[in-house]
Amino acid sequence: MDEPGPGELALEDALSSEGGPGFVAGLDLAETLFRDSVEPLLRDRLPGLRYGAALIGEGSEVLGYDTPISSDHHWGPRVQLFLGADDLERHAAAIDELLRHGLPLEVDGYATGFGPPDELGVRLRLDAATHPVDHMCAVTTVNAFAVERLGFDPTEGLTLRDWLLTPAQRLLELTAGRVFRDDLGELGRLREGLREYPEPVWRYALAAQWERISEVEAFVGRTGVVGNDTGSRVVAARVVRDLIRLAFLLERRYAPYEKWLGSAFSRLECARHLGPVLSRVLSAYDWTQREGHLVDAYRIVARLHNNLGITEPLETEPSSFHDRPYKVIHGDRFAAAIRATIDHPAVLALPPKLGTIDQVSDRGEILGSPQRCRALAALWV
Repeated sequence: MDEPGPGELALEDALSSEGGPGFVAGLDLAETLFRDSVEPLLRDRLPGLRYGAALIGEGSEVLGYDTPISSDHHWGPRVQLFLGADDLERHAAAIDELLRHGLPLEVDGYATGFGPPDELGVRLRLDAATHPVDHMCAVTTVNAFAVERLGFDPTEGLTLRDWLLTPAQRLLELTAGRVFRDDLGELGRLREGLREYPEPVWRYALAAQWERISEVEAFVGRTGVVGNDTGSRVVAARVVRDLIRLAFLLERRYAPYEKWLGSAFSRLECARHLGPVLSRVLSAYDWTQREGHLVDAYRIVARLHNNLGITEPLETEPSSFHDRPYKVIHGDRFAAAIRATIDHPAVLALPPKLGTIDQVSDRGEILGSPQRCRALAALWV
């Protein structure tokens, strides 16, 4: 559902053919940089140093979605080095100097030197780097890196508030990517602790996603029947988006933010059946056809729910919306059945239909700022 258009393909072809290197995925570039250069330098100059190395956090390459277009900013040979707190204090400056003078000027044809950050913190690769290299190899601790990305320290465990107020994109960034070395075991513990929502939180979010569908599912037909085809298309697109996000929850996976939502969805197990149906919803020429394809999609996700076995089996056949002739799955049935299985007192005390921060807002200004996310905590009281 997320294939590049002709214009994107033409641009990527141009980027790949302008005399530069053939495209190398950022994760592979990072591993080559580490294995061939960073690791040998540290082994030679600081033998016995125990540390972690990875490429995690922000960046399309961390999620495996980078293309030649990605290479135009904040992309290139880079890696993060994670030291213990004491070793960071003793060795961080020396490691930085070691890399500045010891790194190769390029890896697989891509320069290791970067220009200064702009007002947004974005850095561009230099056309021709020279020593000392102004590299993008961060030297930090696991705790500090996680706090910067999440707004809190997750190494001692996450509270219910932490789970609710952390966007799935941020959780995905720290559990995706690639770990190259983990002497201290801290990266492994961090990633395992963030790997998926705890059971009660997952059920709460799953129920809230069904509620989102329930709120508007009848409007595809209601707008269409009065001749408002634009309104029907808009509602259908929202339902498709919510069904995609439901699919992630059904498979216990974190959904990325909007740019990569379709790409990530195509990799879900259910996408081979659900994806073509949702594409037909979006391309339908009138509301009756649109509703018919949504009915097919509802059957699929309802069966996926029943396959989880977390509630008694629910009816998977869509039916009329009360006495009106619009076919819906009645998402509130699924939400109520799921909520009835939650026995965690703190989760039961939450507003039942609210869900996580991603289900409350899709604004980048909020989801991109851990501080703004956490400032909304009063909504869950």
